Amino acid sequence: MADSAISSDTIYAIATGTGGAIGVVRLSGPGSISAAEAVFKPCGHTPLSERPSSSLVYGTVVDDHGETLDDVVVSVYRAPHSYTGEDCIEFSCHNSPYVLHTLCSLLSRHGCRLAAPGEYTQRAFVNGKMDLSQAEAVADLISSTTSASHRLAIQQMKGTYSQAIRSLRDALLHIASLMELELDFGDHEELEFVDRSEVRDKLKQVLGLIHRLADSFRLGNAIKQGLPVAIVGDTNVGKSTLLNQLLGEDRAIVSPVQGTTRDVIEDTVNIGGHLFRFIDTAGLRHTDDPVEQIGIRRALDRLSQAQIILHVVDATQPSVSEVPVSEGQQLVTVYNKADLLRPDQIEQLTGGKASTTHPVIAISAKTGEGLQALTDLLLDFASPTDDTQGVIVSNLRHYQALQAAGEAAQRVLHGFDINLPTDLISQDLRECIDHLSDIIGEVTSDDVIHNIFAHFCVGK
Repeated sequence: MADSAISSDTIYAIATGTGGAIGVVRLSGPGSISAAEAVFKPCGHTPLSERPSSSLVYGTVVDDHGETLDDVVVSVYRAPHSYTGEDCIEFSCHNSPYVLHTLCSLLSRHGCRLAAPGEYTQRAFVNGKMDLSQAEAVADLISSTTSASHRLAIQQMKGTYSQAIRSLRDALLHIASLMELELDFGDHEELEFVDRSEVRDKLKQVLGLIHRLADSFRLGNAIKQGLPVAIVGDTNVGKSTLLNQLLGEDRAIVSPVQGTTRDVIEDTVNIGGHLFRFIDTAGLRHTDDPVEQIGIRRALDRLSQAQIILHVVDATQPSVSEVPVSEGQQLVTVYNKADLLRPDQIEQLTGGKASTTHPVIAISAKTGEGLQALTDLLLDFASPTDDTQGVIVSNLRHYQALQAAGEAAQRVLHGFDINLPTDLISQDLRECIDHLSDIIGEVTSDDVIHNIFAHFCVGK
């Protein structure tokens, strides 16, 4: 699963970024305490080797000539009560590049090596401190930029998602064990270990849960990358003005000249703790201008990729053209320029349409009227539904594994339908279990593991 060096080398790395008052150098491995003792003089008579786990020790780092480098606080963590499950030391010193790099050089001369990206978390995984999905959540937590992405990473780190996967896998393992027992005693025709109709019903339940988890990836990916929202409509209906209002800056050129927006303009903004990726597109109309035609083609392409479509219509000329909407996309009709209408005219446009398949809202992108209602609506779309039961898939690798597990489970069901021999059905069932186990790292190859941790920052 991992190189032998993972458990034998002692590694070091600077675990903090530039700026700020405090810098941290982290050590992990069997030689952590002895290496720290070689460069550290505690303020007191008790050496680090005699300190209990989770203790803080004030003292001085000295170089090879006995000269003081810095006054520091050393944190001592003994295996297995540490982040990596190994002996760990953390030096908290002044955040001077010279101090930090000199300390690292001293540690290198005392038998430590520089940690590879993600090696601390990889060691935590190898030593059973967390499973692979929890380890991947550490990287998500570091890169989280909104409260929604932070909350998603924290839930995954706590094991909520892992427990859901284990529950599915355990249910399948129980079925597989009965089927393999039946194979072992296949020469006793009077013995039946598997009620196929009961197993089929159980498999349907498992397959439904796999599909729900896989379907949640659309939301989970949007939480991490930004929920894609396409702003579409005819020319001069106020799409670019609306984009500028939502972003809070003049990102798009606003002009009374038709066809001003000829290319896709895209930017992200944090609204209520959720990241939205707004996409302003060229106005949809017939044109002979070849450049504008390219913009329109790009608009239609981005339209197909969006999860929410804001179809902006000029409220003073409310003829609603058709907008292509795919399955899973949410369409919102936005009547703009409501500041030019009387209240009864606005009511006529928006009232009595609660039973339609998509919301209708009136705004003024110029004055800001109705924008709060629009952003509230967007936040409703960004919130998870009860179908996810609090478990949301946000990792592409997990999504692909769930898809493969679902396909294997579907083959098992088909095998029951056509009365395939037990040994053939068991093969597909085992494949389904392996795909689920791959998510939490129980059957994952070394190449996959190294690829995952290679994308971590050094020091984590």
